[in-house]
Amino acid sequence: MSFKFEKLIVWQKAADLSEKVSELVKKFPKDEMYILSSQFKRAADSISLDIAEGYTGQSNAEFSRFLGYALRSDIEVVGCLHLASGRKYISAEEFQELYNCCEELLVMINALRRTLTRE
Repeated sequence: MSFKFEKLIVWQKAADLSEKVSELVKKFPKDEMYILSSQFKRAADSISLDIAEGYTGQSNAEFSRFLGYALRSDIEVVGCLHLASGRKYISAEEFQELYNCCEELLVMINALRRTLTRE
């Protein structure tokens, strides 16, 4: 059995980003465990969770609202990337890989929102 949201490419990519962030923060200093690491993981998780929640049985307006939440969480992940990079917790390559994922999600979420307003 599967849920409808699992078929959305944007949800799949958001879930992949969440896994990458979860792995990345494992190497952060222990004193960041309840600070940046936690915030980073929660923001990344929220992207896929908001897409899933909004897609399941909601009106287009409601789904668009949840996509807005997902979009803001995506941008929060970018903020966390900058903080982690500035604190030298991640390499330039790690930063760029996840930054590119966030950019791709931003484009996909915005495109999906536009389709909802046309219907």
